[in-house]
Amino acid sequence: MADEAALQDILRQALNAHPQGSLCVAYSGGPDSTALLHALAHMREARARGLRAMHVDHGLHAESARWAAHCRAFCAALGLVCDVHVASVDRSAGIGLEAAARHARYTIFAEHLHANERLVFGHHQDDQTETVLLKLLRGAGPEGLGGMREERPLGCGTIWRPLLDTPRQVLRDYVTAHDLACIHDPSNDDRQLARNHLRHGIMPLLQTHWPHAAISITHSARLCREAADTLQHDWRAAYESLRDEENNSLDAKGWLALAPALRDPLLAHWLHAQGLSAPTTAQRKQIERQCTAQHGQMPCIQWPGTEVHVWKNRLWAMAPRKRTDWPAELRWQGEPLTLPDGGVLRMEPATQLPVTLSVRWRSGGEQIKPAGDRHTRDLRSLYQTAAIPPWQRDGLPLLYEGDELIAVADRWLSARAEALFQQLGARPRWQPAT
Repeated sequence: MADEAALQDILRQALNAHPQGSLCVAYSGGPDSTALLHALAHMREARARGLRAMHVDHGLHAESARWAAHCRAFCAALGLVCDVHVASVDRSAGIGLEAAARHARYTIFAEHLHANERLVFGHHQDDQTETVLLKLLRGAGPEGLGGMREERPLGCGTIWRPLLDTPRQVLRDYVTAHDLACIHDPSNDDRQLARNHLRHGIMPLLQTHWPHAAISITHSARLCREAADTLQHDWRAAYESLRDEENNSLDAKGWLALAPALRDPLLAHWLHAQGLSAPTTAQRKQIERQCTAQHGQMPCIQWPGTEVHVWKNRLWAMAPRKRTDWPAELRWQGEPLTLPDGGVLRMEPATQLPVTLSVRWRSGGEQIKPAGDRHTRDLRSLYQTAAIPPWQRDGLPLLYEGDELIAVADRWLSARAEALFQQLGARPRWQPAT
């Protein structure tokens, strides 16, 4: 059949060009991934590479469990394994439901991908066209306008999109010709979502006047990708010199001194590596303006899912901190103790304390005499001298024996604490909330 030959010929060429690695199809049950999976399942070259499928149940639709059952049954009929994983979508992340679901999905993919395995997506030319236009409307540079990469690392494997030059219609014709049962997700019809509005409202108008719009746009994307890859060599070198490996902060003035073509992708890479979202053009310009903040100022630039602080001439990034209700105290005898803000206090190596300590938090005016120090120090000056970021200070657990402050997390220990922990052959370890 012509449609079968067309899709399988494209996939066969892709498999021959990338002969290494087992194959796992990211299978949503929709028409595109269904055509991809079915076509690969009927190719000996793909089955020889341990072809399997992975489906993520986001739990966002009443029918999601039924969709997962459909995917299992479809794969069983093809004689393939279908691993189904249930995602935990964080609706409170402030990045929108669609982005939160994507983050949860890719987290699962990364966790369950086998070593050197290729996670194969059914993304096609029309998807790439939509992606590039959305990035253009958001003011992206060459990296964003390059669209989706054909390959990129994920977990211990690789994301692979072999159909980015293949029109959607090729996959839809394949589904029709083979009468394949597919899932229809009603969220794909919601034109309030930017991609759906572009797909159903804007693209048909574009193609009426410019029938080859998708080809032209994806061609431009390839040129942007080549430009972005060329720039990457330079901004990665700058990234290594500007980033502090110990605390993952960036030299603010050094970053600001870079050319915009290097500055923008470096910032996006730094944020994405921490699981955070990149800023809009307006937010990025705000960061640039705040990079010259005077001593004592602590600007914070926020957007959904991310906040960037400018402190001590460096950039610091993190997810927005949730309000923490601190108890008056917690009792502790050395067991791993999860703190109210998500930090963890433990003994290393694991051991039980011979006394019960109370864990409290700073309220103001606390002092400690560190072992070997001639003077009693107030915590405010200790924190400033040690350059502990202001947003971490409230979370440092204070260890009390009775009413005596004997340790500040694992940073400062009194002579009494040193003697206690030395006797045990263990030390307290504090892991800040991430």
